[in-house]
Amino acid sequence: MLTNFNSSMMQAVQLQQRMKSVARLVLICAFLSTAVHANEGGYEKANNDVSNKASLQRGARNFVNYCSGCHSAKYVRFNRLAVDLDLTDAQVTQNLIFNGGKITDTMTNNMSEADAAAWFGKAPPDLSLIARARGTDYLYAFLKSFYLDPSRPTGMNNTVLASAAMPNVLWELQGIQKAVYEGESSADGKSVEKHFKGFELVTKGKLTPEEYNEFVRDTVNFLDYIGEPKQLERRGLGFRVVGFLLVLFLLAYALKQEYWKDIK
Repeated sequence: MLTNFNSSMMQAVQLQQRMKSVARLVLICAFLSTAVHANEGGYEKANNDVSNKASLQRGARNFVNYCSGCHSAKYVRFNRLAVDLDLTDAQVTQNLIFNGGKITDTMTNNMSEADAAAWFGKAPPDLSLIARARGTDYLYAFLKSFYLDPSRPTGMNNTVLASAAMPNVLWELQGIQKAVYEGESSADGKSVEKHFKGFELVTKGKLTPEEYNEFVRDTVNFLDYIGEPKQLERRGLGFRVVGFLLVLFLLAYALKQEYWKDIK
């Protein structure tokens, strides 16, 4: 009897130690996840929401009209968009497929890499995973940060990605802006350091600044979605798993208390 009792006590102690390890692991993972999302380079927050299907539908429209001429999203199929964005196959075919493709095709473009390299200096990247690689805040800031620069081949530059090969394809919507800098003399008074202050609109676009921000946010939202179409399901599963582990921890702790209640 004593042997069985000691064996049970050892099992209870081992179970408690394992549950403590699991709890620490859960907390570490939560901390790392928060740290990664909190540090995206100090850019303005995109505040996109991949659960907003109306935004995703608008983002898909923006992508095929303004991005897909140069960029592909070769890991995404149109019929998957139809399911996830609550669209019919007919709606997708009519509004999102302009090259005569089929609903089962992936989102490729018709520009060859050789032509793209000749025109832009390099082939535009595929955007299927760009939101996962760069972060949504980066993309949101990038699409808002083109400015006049006569020294560049396209006449435009970007404060987020200096010397960007990409032209400002959204200039008609946003308008044309210039970068404003302010100077500060060095300690020796012989040079002036320029610091970026902000943008000044030179030519108005078709959209107001607020409307353009929403346009960019919808586009970034779509790029975030195609980077991981199952992310909402994954997050929901993650919460359920963490909840299960917490319940299991409480049960294990109660079991430990029951085993040790008569031991002083």
